Amino acid sequence: MCGIIGYCGPRPAADILVEGLKRLEYRGYDSAGICVRSEDDLSIYKKKGKIADLKAYLPETIAGSTGIGHTRWATHGEVNDVNAHPHSSGDGSIAIVHNGIVENFTPLREKLEEDGYEFVTETDSEVIVHLVDSLYEGDLERAVKRAVLLLKGTYGLVVMHKNEPGVLVGARNGSPLVLGIGESEMFLASDVTAIIAHTKQVVYIEDGEVVCLTADGYRTSDLKDRPVDKTIDVISWELEEIEKEGFTHYMEKEILEQPESILRAMQGRIESEYATGHLGGLNMTRQELLQVERVKIIAAGTSFYAGMVGAYLLESLARIPASAELASELRYRNPIVERNTVYFAVSQSGETADTLYAMRELQRKGARVLGICNVVGSTIPRESDGGVYIHSGPEIAVASTKAFTSQLTAFYLFALMLARMRDMSIEKGAELIRYLEAIPHLIDEVIDRKESLIPLARKYHRAEDFLFLGRGINYPVALEGALKLKEISYIHAEGYSAAEIKHGPIALINEETPSVFLVPDDALREKVISNMKEVKARSGQVIAIAVDGDDEVASIADDVFFVPRAHELMYPYLMVVPLQLFAYYTALELGRNVDQPRNLAKSVTVE
Repeated sequence: MCGIIGYCGPRPAADILVEGLKRLEYRGYDSAGICVRSEDDLSIYKKKGKIADLKAYLPETIAGSTGIGHTRWATHGEVNDVNAHPHSSGDGSIAIVHNGIVENFTPLREKLEEDGYEFVTETDSEVIVHLVDSLYEGDLERAVKRAVLLLKGTYGLVVMHKNEPGVLVGARNGSPLVLGIGESEMFLASDVTAIIAHTKQVVYIEDGEVVCLTADGYRTSDLKDRPVDKTIDVISWELEEIEKEGFTHYMEKEILEQPESILRAMQGRIESEYATGHLGGLNMTRQELLQVERVKIIAAGTSFYAGMVGAYLLESLARIPASAELASELRYRNPIVERNTVYFAVSQSGETADTLYAMRELQRKGARVLGICNVVGSTIPRESDGGVYIHSGPEIAVASTKAFTSQLTAFYLFALMLARMRDMSIEKGAELIRYLEAIPHLIDEVIDRKESLIPLARKYHRAEDFLFLGRGINYPVALEGALKLKEISYIHAEGYSAAEIKHGPIALINEETPSVFLVPDDALREKVISNMKEVKARSGQVIAIAVDGDDEVASIADDVFFVPRAHELMYPYLMVVPLQLFAYYTALELGRNVDQPRNLAKSVTVE
């Protein structure tokens, strides 16, 4: 969740570190700091708040061409200057930045205190720098390896020593770390966005590996000092893709990019001749796919809701039992792995800790786990048994939008592929493909109508509670709509199946609690209209997302946003976009930090 940047080379390190931290802001943080080796000393500057606060605190010039930087998302200890990273040893000779959680920090701290080490922060991370110091005998790389062997938990860390000029040592276990290779300069970061302005050549550090780098090169090894050969990957996207390009917020840009991102997710994956999908990265033969008897989807947050839609599609189209489950719960209930079952691990970042650990637990039990991810080279696709990249492009806003609809696209294609292998005719397959290929254009139509959502945001932004209600395949979309509103506006919102309103939630209905109903033109439309009437009968305010020309819904609801008509299985695309925009405009009315909402991080790399 935190961000790391490290640099060694010929240029002033401070400028590169601050620039890298700025590009990592989207991950979420509450304080920031840098350490630069100046002459023979390590100079540390750190500050609670935003990167702008750190920049204002920094001297005008900081000499030194080797350094490390960090954005902290607090887990141990309050948010203040002292608890911010980097942390240093008592004599100031060693500095570290650390992402992750040291689960055994209490006994380690007690032992170090018995040995005379004094702690100045409340963080778990500080034990690492004192451990390295206690084990240092003139070789920083060796000291780091000995120290991390004593740690339980997760870490992505970078360490520097004032007596080893131009040297950085990084180590990883469960928290991402990537090496960037430049011209006579090297970078370490938790995310390629921090270094894409300087290099596209990267090496992904794996769990249990240590990297030692100077401006002229690097070496990677495991914790037993055995060399590890690494492959150099080339980042495929451009720096411009992580810029706002004239938009006020990244979230606005990413919502409006969805027609293009969905097209990228489909590109090269439709076989029109056979009216089926093609997902070559699954690493499964047609015979193996035909033997699949059940699909289970594990994910968290927005990806979990996409997985719920995916499960519905698989049962509706392919007639295969399917379900979605929260990764955090699956891992700790000793899951039963069934034969002929395929699992999907779904994550925008590919680093989501809950999903990654659940995937590993399933694999240990013999399961085949496929990934659906956005970030190329991230941990889940590297460790999965196959999978699908959704190619949304960089998603910078903390609240996910375009990744959600691209994940849906991956599930539509997979469900189509399995359905055509079973009992779906070529005519039905071709029809479904036509509906799917029309979606980007239909979303363009929704976006063209976006201005009509602004008055709704102004009307309802003072509400303290919202209900979001949908049925069938659109029930998960209601959950996602509630999540988006609470994430970025901080308004309490709950999503329910509209059928469940009678089983408790209707007690919340009053004049001050708006209910947002999703009313597509499908088999459950009349049921949802009945639920709308129940809310109106209790003086509740009703906002409806309905289909063009639905005068009955318009006559019942207080406010309506209309979407174009589509195939009933395609409405999740068209229903979620206005919900994303409504959340965005509501947050703007309330003056919220839309791209970096409080307490949230883009990549959740701790449990």
